Amino acid sequence: MNTEQLIRPNILALKPYSSAREEYLGAEALMLDANENPYGQWNRYPDPYQRQLKQKIAAIKQLSAANLFLGNGSDEIIDLTFRIFCEPGKDKAICLGPTYGMYEVAAQINNVSLIEVPLDADFDIDLNKLDGYWESSDIKLLFLCSPNNPTGNLLSAIRVRKILNRFKGIVILDEAYIDFAATGSWALELPDYPNLIVLQTLSKAWAMAALRIGLAWMRPELLNYYNKVKAPYNISKANQEIALSLLDQSTFEQEINRLKEEQAWLIKTLAGINGIKKVYPSSTNFILVEVANANELYAQLTARQIVIRNRHKIIPNTLRVTVGRPEENRLLIQTLKTILNA
Repeated sequence: MNTEQLIRPNILALKPYSSAREEYLGAEALMLDANENPYGQWNRYPDPYQRQLKQKIAAIKQLSAANLFLGNGSDEIIDLTFRIFCEPGKDKAICLGPTYGMYEVAAQINNVSLIEVPLDADFDIDLNKLDGYWESSDIKLLFLCSPNNPTGNLLSAIRVRKILNRFKGIVILDEAYIDFAATGSWALELPDYPNLIVLQTLSKAWAMAALRIGLAWMRPELLNYYNKVKAPYNISKANQEIALSLLDQSTFEQEINRLKEEQAWLIKTLAGINGIKKVYPSSTNFILVEVANANELYAQLTARQIVIRNRHKIIPNTLRVTVGRPEENRLLIQTLKTILNA
């Protein structure tokens, strides 16, 4: 597949802005090029390509830094994807819903029509519902979220592979929650699929949501265009340095195991509460539950200063609960029992 044919002509022709820190890659030097204040701790512009941070992340993930793009959160990467591939008012994209809401928001911002193809009753891919779209030349993007948000389940690997083999556009596979799942990443499949982009993040399992660092794994020929279109310094020096420090001291595996234990306890306990109609299985750090009246229960929890996510508008009478610390989870359960047994 020639992925260059999918890129907007103006992006192909774009001459990117060349920042000060791109032009000199040597060691320490007398820097009088970027109109910076010579005083202060944070006075110098950061590395625009986050080379040191990319090397660290790639080593941890056992992938190549040459395949890694870092964005100001995954949301920046999603927005860039629309800007690189989709002509506003002309091209289209597909998502499989219910799913992460930023695909729709980014599509609207970029004036791209987003077709939502429903998942099946198990919140998995229904290939039959995609039958009319394989040959459409104006559908440039297809978004998959696995594990999916807000449903928590992994999508069928066999069905994902069928999409990768048939779809003629770019497939964006969002793995924001992959570190909680008992499966490997699709980023390992990049050599076989030039049209695949895999999104990950340091916000969830790596506990760095405040730093806004999103990851996108892709072939270098695609990554080149993301570097052309992104803001020159899209991740601050402070955030790069903090992320490097946290990755060095990370207690990642212990925290994941602790969260999984708490999640198992929560799932079992929620299932035993009167008024909880269904607890969905999850490969993430959250749990989707069905109740009799999601709006009412959400309001009652909020009034008690317990904030969860009301998903009633996209999946009737469901609430999404993030797995918290043990004391937070027990307070939630105690409050739910008080409300539902009143």
